[in-house]
Amino acid sequence: MEITVKKASEAQILEMKSKPTWGCEVSQFNWHYDCEERSLITEGEVEVSYGGKSVSFGVGDYVVFPAGLSCVWKVVKPVKKHYVFA
Repeated sequence: MEITVKKASEAQILEMKSKPTWGCEVSQFNWHYDCEERSLITEGEVEVSYGGKSVSFGVGDYVVFPAGLSCVWKVVKPVKKHYVFA
């Protein structure tokens, strides 16, 4: 189970800008994904740890969280994202 992080394409940016937004101040919390989530990060910086691994992402990244993933979010800089559940 892997989190995928890549720079968003123009098509992904256009698609995601019509999706809902979520934001969070600097914090740390546990999270579990019941279904796949795709996100476009528009502000901030985050580190997510899972299964002995960690990944960082920020502005302009397109992130895919797989269904069944349990992880720890560490919001380093206040984050804002567009998201959609698959």
